[in-house]
Amino acid sequence: MGQRGEPGGTAARPSAGERISALLSLALLAGGLILLGLSLVLRTGAVILALAGLLVCVTACWYVVSRRGLIRVLALAGAVIGLGAFLAGLVLTIIKAWVAVVVVVAAVLSVLFARHALRRTPKALRSRAPARPVPDAQAAPRHRRGPEHVLIMNLRSGGGKAERFGLADECRARGIEPVVLTPDDDLSALAERAIAGGATAIGMAGGDGSQALVAAVAARHQVAHVCVPAGTRNHFALDLGLDRDDVTGALDAFDDQIERRVDLAFVSGHPFVNNCSLGLYARVVQSPQYRAAKMRTAADMLPDLIGPDAAPLDLCYTGPDGTSYTTAHLILVSNNPYQLARPAGRGTREHLDLGVLGIVAVHVSSAAEVRRFTAAELAGQVQRFSGWQEWTSEEFEVDSGGPIEVGVDGEAMVLDPPLRFVSRPGALRVWLPARALRVSPAGRAVRLLTRSTAADLAKVAAGGAAAPAA
Repeated sequence: MGQRGEPGGTAARPSAGERISALLSLALLAGGLILLGLSLVLRTGAVILALAGLLVCVTACWYVVSRRGLIRVLALAGAVIGLGAFLAGLVLTIIKAWVAVVVVVAAVLSVLFARHALRRTPKALRSRAPARPVPDAQAAPRHRRGPEHVLIMNLRSGGGKAERFGLADECRARGIEPVVLTPDDDLSALAERAIAGGATAIGMAGGDGSQALVAAVAARHQVAHVCVPAGTRNHFALDLGLDRDDVTGALDAFDDQIERRVDLAFVSGHPFVNNCSLGLYARVVQSPQYRAAKMRTAADMLPDLIGPDAAPLDLCYTGPDGTSYTTAHLILVSNNPYQLARPAGRGTREHLDLGVLGIVAVHVSSAAEVRRFTAAELAGQVQRFSGWQEWTSEEFEVDSGGPIEVGVDGEAMVLDPPLRFVSRPGALRVWLPARALRVSPAGRAVRLLTRSTAADLAKVAAGGAAAPAA
């Protein structure tokens, strides 16, 4: 199969520079690992102490969050002791300064050379990003009574980013109509009104929950959507490949744009661009006291949710193999799957256009399972933990005997069961600045310690074409 973006569907042979980069990347990686391994072997006792301390700390933390009274106090003391042993092990494990410097430099250079060899530099990624310029003819004639380009902005979102960056004035200077959201406004109604007035592109400057509402209206009318990262976390902007720190730069999408088709997801009719969470977190954030005292609220509620006398959470679903389950501590349903198992690019999505939901269900019910989960996480094999399930599907359903607490793109909701999750493939037209990278961290990550990456580097070094990026 040819590399994506190559003419004629054939993967271009690597240049001499790319072959040399692949060789250097492999050599630096191997050298760094050998040097690090030899140094750690000489400090085996310290490594064991650090690992044992970590497991003690994790086990004790389970009792801290799941118990009350004296047991919690003793567990807290145990967590402190375990943390101390972990830190002591790390200190004793510390290798000579020159070795540490050499290993770090080798790792950094290995990644840089691998990016060049595998065509993962920003320039190469931008050229392959799934997007196309928007021709003038694409803006179909509309009966316009209002402005062609509109940006709705939430001045309170992200600690007041929209005001801090002067977005309203910047919009006026560019011929974009700014619409300021007030506490009494219905966001979807504002978007509908702008489109009814003839807007051909409508943007949202705010958090991900606001992005989802405006995106759903834009998708319904097949109007382009512009994402301006003026929220707190801006996960949708990150996975679109936007620079979350360049708030005003996102406005360039109204003038010089590239268009992408991405999916939208819905839970019982409510749109989301990122994910929905059910279970412990969703239950805790429903508390009226949560925003004022997050840690105290969690400490008060968790023993009743995961302690020895806790009733299992009533969340019924069907797993990937058709097995029915009646509970889980966490269910995460995302608009396209997140990368959760690998360190590089973790917590982001490589694709937003697969037309599927990413589904993760986790069940951890004892200190022993916490230890096993931690060990699997440290080994980078979290999928092998018996309480971890991860799969994709176009639809998903969760049932319960009563209303279900759910976090929808960070917004706390309570919805009647059953919850029906669906993906709407390619529902949303997104305009991005032509100069934007347009690739998420998961899409540009180079995972040097994986067998596939090593094989690709060896293939490029030998003069063959690497496998196309996923």
